[in-house]
Amino acid sequence: MYQKAYGIIETLAPLHVGASAGEETGNLNLIFRDQFTKTGIIPGSSIRGRFRADMRSHNQDLANHFYGHEAKPNNPNSTTEAFIKFEYASLVWLPVFCPGQPIVWVTCPRLLRRYQKITKTPSTDNLPRPYQVQLQNRRSVLFFNLGFLDRLQQVDNLSQWIPTPQSLQDSPINLVVVDDNDIGIIHEMALYHQSRVRLKCEEKIADDKGFFNVEALPESSILVFPVAVREQENNSGYWQLGLDESKWEQSKYTPKNWSQELYFGGLESIGFGRCQVTLTGEYFN
Repeated sequence: MYQKAYGIIETLAPLHVGASAGEETGNLNLIFRDQFTKTGIIPGSSIRGRFRADMRSHNQDLANHFYGHEAKPNNPNSTTEAFIKFEYASLVWLPVFCPGQPIVWVTCPRLLRRYQKITKTPSTDNLPRPYQVQLQNRRSVLFFNLGFLDRLQQVDNLSQWIPTPQSLQDSPINLVVVDDNDIGIIHEMALYHQSRVRLKCEEKIADDKGFFNVEALPESSILVFPVAVREQENNSGYWQLGLDESKWEQSKYTPKNWSQELYFGGLESIGFGRCQVTLTGEYFN
């Protein structure tokens, strides 16, 4: 049997999880994408690696216990099953520049459906329909860089689909639901892009063999991922989840949420990957 929990990730800086930074001419470092919506994801292996490293930094034995022993050379039986299982993190809301707003948070029914299955909130099964919006200025047409979005239906209940332990709850925002077929192209428009060059060691001149591009999910993106915890003997206390109690703090939204800033992905040295991670769910009740 497994107990359920889930995590909410809010990006506090651009997030790149995908191809590693290379120095090949014209290399484009792509992020990982969901195969159906073509929106950015964080693989479960990346989340597990981050949590395992966090635990290993203060207790190697607990890291092996909760996340499994690593394979040893010439000993195929050295590995053990992890007590904690992670699935990939998918987008719930994606911030997009929109002239006149200036930012709207966009999602689609498929992403909201996964969020609802993981969190069981909101309790209603009535998913928002494409082109339903909750806009502060109640416009009927939105303009993006790639064209107009019309046929908008103003509603007042989209805010219930915002994950509660994050900063979007603190101020009025603009929410837009688009069709599953549209989210991919809007996602490409919203991505953070940066061109990078390698300079020569002796002078500030670009090395022609060191040009490459990076893409990343933008700041203030909201993602969700499920966690399963295998039942074990003497299972008591929140920290049987295998976390360092000294680093995780109770969320200001509810005492059953635990929060910490973590780095995911690569390029941390140039300001990528900083996220606010909040854990909650059945396991903590």
